[in-house]
Amino acid sequence: MDRLKQLGDVAEIMLDYVENKKTFQTDKPLRVPSSSYTDKDQFNAEIELVFKRTPLMLAFTAELPNPGDYKAMEAVGMPVLINRDKQGKVRAFLNVCSHRGAPVAEGKGNCTRFTCKYHSWTFGSDGKLIGISEANTFGDVDKSQMGLRELPCEERAGMIFVCLTPNAPMNLDTYFRGYLEDFEALDFANWTYLGNRTIEGANWKIAFDGYLEGYHFKSLHPETIFPRTPSNTMHYEGFGPNMRIGFPQHTIAEQLKDVPREKWGECENEGYDFVRIFFPNVSVFIAPEITQVAQLFPGPTPDKNRTVLNYLRREPVKDEADREAVEAAMNFFRDVTYQEDYVIGMEIQKGLESGAHDEIVFGRNERGNQYFHEWLNWYLEDDPSTPEPTM
Repeated sequence: MDRLKQLGDVAEIMLDYVENKKTFQTDKPLRVPSSSYTDKDQFNAEIELVFKRTPLMLAFTAELPNPGDYKAMEAVGMPVLINRDKQGKVRAFLNVCSHRGAPVAEGKGNCTRFTCKYHSWTFGSDGKLIGISEANTFGDVDKSQMGLRELPCEERAGMIFVCLTPNAPMNLDTYFRGYLEDFEALDFANWTYLGNRTIEGANWKIAFDGYLEGYHFKSLHPETIFPRTPSNTMHYEGFGPNMRIGFPQHTIAEQLKDVPREKWGECENEGYDFVRIFFPNVSVFIAPEITQVAQLFPGPTPDKNRTVLNYLRREPVKDEADREAVEAAMNFFRDVTYQEDYVIGMEIQKGLESGAHDEIVFGRNERGNQYFHEWLNWYLEDDPSTPEPTM
């Protein structure tokens, strides 16, 4: 289906939701064991069967626009190095020297080679070992077999996806089922990366659950989100395990009334908004002023997560006053996310660990949460013959 027609159809559905006080509903509630958020064995299984097997969106084209650009980071305890080589190809490696295991890069920067700070072994932008310090005393080694361990990596639609298991299969078309066309249409590859903020919270699924529904907007966000967006009014679309969640604005009828019906698909942020979800751990909210992309990383223990809030927009920073406004916007989004969502998430963590209830329940109106947990369980079963969840 044509993308804009599909978005226009969703806008029409959301208009009906607001006018008739309805929301997307499925056939029944879903119960999830409280231990899903506390159990160490499940936590370890999630790392091995989900985070180390699925394509993770770890960086943006806008972060590494030039040959030689690199970014060193940690993802679920794994040291990762992403770089753009001399030919402009993006690559990913385990950031681990083949000599004694030290990192070969830190932070972000631009270089043509990586040198381990421990013993100065040097690797090219293609990961190959090109230099051993004081090689005449080290002894014979086959440098061709001692490069950095490469990870499956692909750049698409302005984002860089990595699988944390070397040599694992990674097919983005199969995984996203056409969803990345959304970001290609948004010209995401040419946006400006503004910076990031890091926050910490409870179990990664407690935090992620909050991105998947608007049932809580009126009670938890009465002064920040609710003035723009009605509570308990959501529309869900599934693209494999990924989702596009539609949130109409209170003013959707007024904003669309003078727009021709065939143009409704062009009105994102002008009557309705979307939160775009990449399973298992990314939430993208494109707002008029600035876009927030949250990357949730589990750990280091089951009761904790580390979330990197990335910020982008279409236009580059114009001047110092604009930079100050950007910094203020990033701080505002971070503060709302942490103070209003993550703080209560840590209280939920304590509640679930108390043993007060064996299960929690997601209502018929919380289909996004249900769909996420159904897909999580599908991966944890590790049986491809099991039918995939459907929206």
